Amino acid sequence: MQTTFETPQVKIHQATTSGARGKAAVIGSGFGGLAAAIRLQAMGFETVCYEGRDRAGGRAYVYHDKGYTFDAGPTVITAPHCLEELFELAGESMADQVDMIPVDPMYRLQWADGSSFDYSSDEAKLLDQIRKLSPSDLDGYHRFANYTRKVFEKGYVELGATPFLNFRDMIRCAPDLMKLRADRSVYSAVSRFVKDDRLRQAFSFHPLLVGGNPMQTSSIYTLIHWIERQWGVFFPRGGTGALVESLVELFQRLGGELRLNAPVEQIFVKSGSGGGVKHEVCDQHGNREAFDLVVSNADIHHTYASLYRQHEGGRVMRRKLEKMDWSMSLFVMYFGTSRRYKNLAHHTILFGQRYQGLLRDIFHGDSLPEDFSLYLHAPTVSDPSLAPPGGEAFYVLSPVPHLRRAKVDWDVVAQRYGDAILESLESHLPGLRESIVTRRHFTPLDFQSELNAYHGSAFSVAPKLTQSAYFRPHNKSERIPGLYIVGSGTHPGAGVPGVVNTAKATAGIIAKDFAGVLGDRVR
Repeated sequence: MQTTFETPQVKIHQATTSGARGKAAVIGSGFGGLAAAIRLQAMGFETVCYEGRDRAGGRAYVYHDKGYTFDAGPTVITAPHCLEELFELAGESMADQVDMIPVDPMYRLQWADGSSFDYSSDEAKLLDQIRKLSPSDLDGYHRFANYTRKVFEKGYVELGATPFLNFRDMIRCAPDLMKLRADRSVYSAVSRFVKDDRLRQAFSFHPLLVGGNPMQTSSIYTLIHWIERQWGVFFPRGGTGALVESLVELFQRLGGELRLNAPVEQIFVKSGSGGGVKHEVCDQHGNREAFDLVVSNADIHHTYASLYRQHEGGRVMRRKLEKMDWSMSLFVMYFGTSRRYKNLAHHTILFGQRYQGLLRDIFHGDSLPEDFSLYLHAPTVSDPSLAPPGGEAFYVLSPVPHLRRAKVDWDVVAQRYGDAILESLESHLPGLRESIVTRRHFTPLDFQSELNAYHGSAFSVAPKLTQSAYFRPHNKSERIPGLYIVGSGTHPGAGVPGVVNTAKATAGIIAKDFAGVLGDRVR
């Protein structure tokens, strides 16, 4: 039985630029940055969003090649209500702007022994799949699902958009987290309920979607299972890029300004009137503009170590961040085929021969593993328009160590590694290599150079218990006045719902900090 939960909201009155009180800069136009920009503009701030690339989206970039459309990053959209809220701020409905297609099964899981599992949000279908793999685990699954519901109620509904700015906030929720055994890993928690190795993998792989090691990530992240049970998985018609574009248009309808091809070089903090501060944003073209506050959706290490390098607070945070554990990186390959494939799922997880051993090599090894587990995205299953008639668009990703952990010459290795992946995929997609029309890849080096990702990490600071909530970099900088953070490097963390909720948490802080300026626009 599914239950609907209401998440706490900051009520924001719509405002236009002409009535703005105060100027805000948002650095980066990923999901977190766009969500923050929309909220700020709706509050009444005159908001400018800076984007270094030629289109918005951050990791949710889009490639077009030979008639194929490839979403570069996030493709699994869960908890759509957090996006719907953004349109509601302007008195609009997301359904009028974006066609969100339900994906069922949410994922198809396949193992090397030939067994498979269609992971559905429909309980009856899900129980049938469990029954086929391991009927003795049905009772254990029911207990696991009940556990994830409790974690969801505490970790997502209550705390998902709640900032942890001081240790008292952590102390208040600690007893509940301990009752839920947040000290256990996701894999350990799952293993308490189900015994079949394949089911343990099926219900523990989700932390990989937000940069975490299932063997280390807190069991709080089992809430992802209930999020998907609660709302399912969706895909926007036209691709994730179409959803990004709809958010850009919403921001602009509210009066916000998006500046593309405008990478920020540096930000200076200067004294303002009345004892306040001004942030002088300098882009690479030498243009400078002063703002009352900055919300950074850039990589959090890049924010402190590069953008605020002249500020002592930036240097202190840089040293602190460099002592933290960072998420793994990814090798991502985009390819289009001249043929369609039958019985293909939109999302497929292909587990390799090893699970725990491979995770150990990815997160703790010092070299690139020779084997891999893969996530295969086939968006043309849901939206054939993303490829020419008769063709299929794909991307496949393989989790790999970040650049500091494994010294890999990706300029040399990438093509060969991609070839090995395609060879492996041929057992699932016969004739694949001979049907490929276009192909490109994105390596840890590209995460570092194009996205300023520290160590080429794909998901920022790793989501371990000791790097979560209060222990994660805060949504409001405690060392640089007027600087706020959104995105995967702050609370609650990575994933589309995660980064959109960072914007909600951060906007709530800004609403309080600027209450005297905003007046009755926020209550």
